[in-house]
Amino acid sequence: MVHLLLAVIYLSFISLGLPDSLLGSAWPVMHAELGVPTSWAGIISVIISMGTVVSSLQSDRLTKKLGAGRVTAASVGLTAAALFGFSASGSFWGLCLWAIPYGLGAGSVDAALNNYVALHYASRHMSWLHCMWGLGAAVGPYVMGLALSSGAGWHMGYRCISLLQVALTAVLVVSLPLWRVHGGAGGGEGSAAPLTLPQIFRIPGAREVMVTFFCYCALEQTAILWGSSYLHLHRGVPAEAAAGYAGLFFLGITAGRALSGFLTMKLSDPQMIRLGQGLIALGALTLLLPLHESAALAGLVLVGLGCAPIYPCIIHSTPGHFGADKSQAVIGVQMASAYVGTCLMPPLFGLVSEHLSPALFPLYLLAILAVMAAAHEALLRRAGG
Repeated sequence: MVHLLLAVIYLSFISLGLPDSLLGSAWPVMHAELGVPTSWAGIISVIISMGTVVSSLQSDRLTKKLGAGRVTAASVGLTAAALFGFSASGSFWGLCLWAIPYGLGAGSVDAALNNYVALHYASRHMSWLHCMWGLGAAVGPYVMGLALSSGAGWHMGYRCISLLQVALTAVLVVSLPLWRVHGGAGGGEGSAAPLTLPQIFRIPGAREVMVTFFCYCALEQTAILWGSSYLHLHRGVPAEAAAGYAGLFFLGITAGRALSGFLTMKLSDPQMIRLGQGLIALGALTLLLPLHESAALAGLVLVGLGCAPIYPCIIHSTPGHFGADKSQAVIGVQMASAYVGTCLMPPLFGLVSEHLSPALFPLYLLAILAVMAAAHEALLRRAGG
């Protein structure tokens, strides 16, 4: 039963990634059909992010009341409904309305699943599960591309992913008895009452881990959003080629997480995080060097490889740092701080690039990395590790 539940969780992580790249892949067609500016995709993205922040902060309360299994099933069901709403929408404001349940569902399932795996499974599974997320994130645009190329339109792309989410919801509902292996199907996970935000902030190391997570997700999303622009605007790589080369970052992060699962059998979570930070630094420094275009591509791959172990290892180490009774609450605020980082820092570099120079991209990554590394070391001193 334990192995069957783990298979369900792996499937859930693939499902988590499926919708994440849909808006970006479909928006060039969507905005033209809807008659809105290209930049309005940011409005939908912010609404989704705000929903994820709210639901992440409520994850401790919900999981203690309903259990990780029920929260996961309900959240995936809510996401499926939101995606179906996207597929049926004929206006921009309709998309904005459906973005609310989209974000609320995504935040709850992300926090609940990550905490459940951190509590009950080895670190290698956390790395491999996030590798599965990368697989889902790659499949989503492929499904949307098939829908667009076949003439079915972006509505059908969203509908196909929605139906996949409906099927997963059914699997999760049927599998609820399996979660009782670890006490995760029903409510009452942990006898303590849900922690308030002031109580969480007073936990030694909580602020440090929030800063660490803020910086990591800010760095990852900045690399994703601006990597191809840096190659094109500063290195002179043709735009079409730069867009394809930026995919090397995803190659690095996905392959890195597959490899990290094996490395965690020999290295601790803090060692894996330090290793990842070192690779990011090496990659950013490689991007700075005035070498051939291939060196810049290698730099992007190294940044992706460095990012690979950090997210899953921070999550997996949370119960060890803060205790199983507090881990859900802390992971909830970690997720919330992560979404804030992804909302603020990539657009900030857009302003830096526009008003100063896109050449500052590697230095921007290094600055975020320095703060992340300092916060992580402070976390280890305060919370232990």
